[in-house]
Amino acid sequence: MKKIFSLVILFSFYQLSIAQVRYSTAWFGPNANPVPEFTDARIPAKTTISVMGDYYYGYGDQTENAYVKIELPLLPERVSLKIWSTEFEHYKTTEEIMQLRGSNALSGSEGGDLYVQTRIRLLSEQNHFMSIIFNSTLKTAAAKTFKTRRYFDTPGYYFDVEAGKSFYTKGKFINEIRAVVNTGFMCWETTNSKQDDAPMYGGKLIIGNPIWKWENTLSGYYGWMHTSKAINLPDYGDTPLVYATKLSLKLGKIDYFAQYQYGIKDFPYNQIRVGISFSVEKLTPTFK
Repeated sequence: MKKIFSLVILFSFYQLSIAQVRYSTAWFGPNANPVPEFTDARIPAKTTISVMGDYYYGYGDQTENAYVKIELPLLPERVSLKIWSTEFEHYKTTEEIMQLRGSNALSGSEGGDLYVQTRIRLLSEQNHFMSIIFNSTLKTAAAKTFKTRRYFDTPGYYFDVEAGKSFYTKGKFINEIRAVVNTGFMCWETTNSKQDDAPMYGGKLIIGNPIWKWENTLSGYYGWMHTSKAINLPDYGDTPLVYATKLSLKLGKIDYFAQYQYGIKDFPYNQIRVGISFSVEKLTPTFK
């Protein structure tokens, strides 16, 4: 009888500790559930591979990671399959942040989640029409550990629509100004199969020419758990808002880029990203 009572007590404490976990970007590593990136509302004609390195700092958390994306156009400029993942992450946190998150590690290295996205062009860009792209994305719980509070141990998904329109000028230095808006719905599982749902939003302005481009993006999502009385946790942190500025330079067949991202709300990290992107015609699917 005493053993059964002890097991019940232990299970109750375990359930209580799990219930206190905040499944949000404010209480996990920067790659756990970031604000989704969106493109210029275009689908490439050839398979495109992007390789980059990120450095996050702020809020007592220092993270470096490698990041890989590949987009395969199943129908050039119309339908594509996109896959990306944080391949390697090394982190170091302060003692205070480790305790606040309920983490069991000050530092370490881990692999990240895998994302799979289907992209479909709903409307092509013409004189009086915008380009409209529909995205359906699944996040798998590929990360191996949860106790370090680097990644969620739950899956998620989101649907979003990108709409973009370019305006061309006769200038040589700047001959294109492109505006893009993004809206969608995001969902991820938290404690006891409870879901956090969040509308997504974003806007992007791109200026440049075929050689260089400068992007400025404001984006975020708005989860409901920060207002839930059932959670009973202050500052749940599921309404992140970020601003990013990115400069790209095309040299030959390779695009080189650098980005700085600032967390405005519920994303307590600054990001510095550098990388390259290139097309591979041999890896582009062909259907005869």
